[in-house]
Amino acid sequence: MKPTKSIDILRVKDEGILKEEDILVIEYPFTIYLNDQEVITLLCSPKSLKELTLGFLYSEGFINNISNVEKVQLDEKKGVAYVYLNETKSLTEKLQGKRTITSGGCKGTSFCNVLDSFKSKKIEKPLDIKIEEIKSLVKEFNNKSQLFLDTGGVHSCALCNKSRIIMFEEDIGRHNALDKLLGKALMDNIDLSDKLVLSSGRISSEMLIKIAKRGIPALISRSAPTSLSVELARKLNITLVGFARGEKMNIYSYLTNVW
Repeated sequence: MKPTKSIDILRVKDEGILKEEDILVIEYPFTIYLNDQEVITLLCSPKSLKELTLGFLYSEGFINNISNVEKVQLDEKKGVAYVYLNETKSLTEKLQGKRTITSGGCKGTSFCNVLDSFKSKKIEKPLDIKIEEIKSLVKEFNNKSQLFLDTGGVHSCALCNKSRIIMFEEDIGRHNALDKLLGKALMDNIDLSDKLVLSSGRISSEMLIKIAKRGIPALISRSAPTSLSVELARKLNITLVGFARGEKMNIYSYLTNVW
């Protein structure tokens, strides 16, 4: 399914009002069912839907590895995914847990309680990355998103090692973009303990918790962190960098000699 559509608009310019074609990013309601129980409806971009499905379930703790999953059925026309686990266990407790409305632009629903993050395992082996390596990755990242260049309406996320971008995803929601990365990493059986995540969006506590749960040691963004995300990063030994733009960046939490 195409992630964009074209419409006619009136564009106001110095030379007057012109009728032109504009490209919009598609906002797509997408419902995930787990063992025939409805879990959530996400508002997302209609691409990498299997990755989004598995990544959401992975980051929210419904599955721990790909071997938990027996089958995934996508119906793009209806906007639904049916996921079946090969273990017959009750999901009632998870589904009835307290839901926290996130600060994401798409008003997604997170099943994790913020306090749970303090129980997450701390990063034992920090990522030994230098400022020049971060600058190089951010430069590569900034040139990746053709969808953003076309529409201006999406967030981007990338999974990287210290020298290059391994995978890249984009979505109208920054949480969705990160879940797509996590889903692809799960499908490809990628070790996340020596990787970092680049993001175009604000670093909220939800974003920090998602990577903490999966043992990712570093999160870097072009945008700002929140106070809680910094507090969590410092508590969980996660390197956190914001406002990474050009030659500048703010280092909010680090454990190794980034110089």
